[in-house]
This record gives sequence, C-alpha cells and structure tokens, in this order.
Amino acid sequence: MHAHFTEHVYHRHSHDSYSFGVTESGAQSFTCRHGAHTSAAGMVMAFNPDDPHDGHAATGRGFSYRMIHIGPALVTEVLSDISGRPAGRPLFASPVLEDPRLAGALRSLHIALTGQADPLERSERLTTALAVAARFAASHPLSPDPAGLSGHEVTRTARRVREFLDSNYSAQVTGADLAAAAGRSRYAAYRAFRTVHGLAPSEYQRQLRLRAARRWLARGVPPAQAAAAAGFADQAHLTRWFRRCYGITPAAFRRAAT
Repeated sequence: MHAHFTEHVYHRHSHDSYSFGVTESGAQSFTCRHGAHTSAAGMVMAFNPDDPHDGHAATGRGFSYRMIHIGPALVTEVLSDISGRPAGRPLFASPVLEDPRLAGALRSLHIALTGQADPLERSERLTTALAVAARFAASHPLSPDPAGLSGHEVTRTARRVREFLDSNYSAQVTGADLAAAAGRSRYAAYRAFRTVHGLAPSEYQRQLRLRAARRWLARGVPPAQAAAAAGFADQAHLTRWFRRCYGITPAAFRRAAT
C-alpha cells in the first residue's frame, strides 16, 4: 500500500501478518500495546501479527507512507534461509523504529513489489529487508554473524551462480533457482556472488539482458522485440534501464548502430 491521508482515521484493528510501514512525509499517530506512538518522516512502523492498532494524521497536513504486509510463514522461511537453521518468529518490542538503513531497505522492497522488478530482485530485497528488521526484534531469530563459507567455497558458489545466470539470463529466475544451482541456501548464494563480483545476482542478470538487447538492436531488431528476446518485461522497462546504464535510448542506439 502507498497512500496519503489527511482526515482518514483508522479504527482499531489488527493483521494476521507482519506489517512494516515507512512514513515518507508528515506524521502518523497511533496507539498500540497500551502506548501512544508517532511515526514521522523517515521512521518505520513494525507491527507484529495480531497487534491491535489505530491511526490518524498527527498534523493538519496529513501523512504519506508505504506499507508492506508479509505472512509469518514467509518471514520464518527467509530468516531460516539466512541463518542456515530453523529460525523462530521475531517479535518487535517497539512499534516505531528509527533507522535509515531499515527504512531504505523497506522502501526498496516496496518499489520492487509494486514495479516491474524481476522475481530474483524481489527475493533479494525481501531478504535484505527482513535481515535488517530482525536486528531490532526483541526475540532475535538470527545469530549476529550467520555461519559463512570458506574462501574456496565462496568462489565455487559464485562461479556456479554465474554459470547459471549466463545460461538463463532471459528467464524469470528466482532465489530458489540460484540456491539449487549453487547447492547452497539462497542467502549463501547471494552473499557469495556479491562478495566475488561486487553485484547482486539480479544486477548481473540485468547487465546480461542489457548486453543481449544491445546485440539485437545492433542487428536492426526493433526495441520491443529486443526487449522481449533479452528477457525484459516490456519496451518501457528496457528503455528505462538502457538510459540509466548507457545514457541513450534503445531506439537511438539502434539508429546509430545500423
């Protein structure tokens, strides 16, 4: 959910999921766990499943915020993958957290979920956001430093992930696919690849897609067809990333190349 409210007042209610909200402007006041709280711009709201709460604007200008609801089973699954062992459900003692890194991670996840991000990128951002959020939980489901891999294992894992992406860059790859290819957990595969290559697997996949699209365009293939062949969602998605990385549109590149 992404909304701006000025006069709306939430009646007291709860969710069967974890609910994470990032206040972007203004301030929202609410009661939760027998206390009054306010989330101002840049702050994070963290509601445990079945946490009763209400909500209203703290000022006449209202507030804007992004809210993400994540099922408890998925939270447990991701945190177990990160730690490499069964993880319990985190419980947040405070419903308001002030941490720029957590706010940024949740904002990035929200943008990925509501935009055209691929499954792999969404999985990565979900993992990152929950790993950061878990550090603020009163019941901590993760060890401070999950068991890592040896240098040789990191290199081998990164190589397997890269080989898989090189062969499947145009497909809708998921974190589970990378884990299976690497023979590791999703988190271990992601961390090893980023350590060796300095990019997240989703960023490397996008880079491969851009290079493939560039090859198609150089042959005179129309941008829409090049986007589909390279694995982009549509021509607009290709154009946005092509301009970000190369400074020109696919159509301009095609004209220049041909």
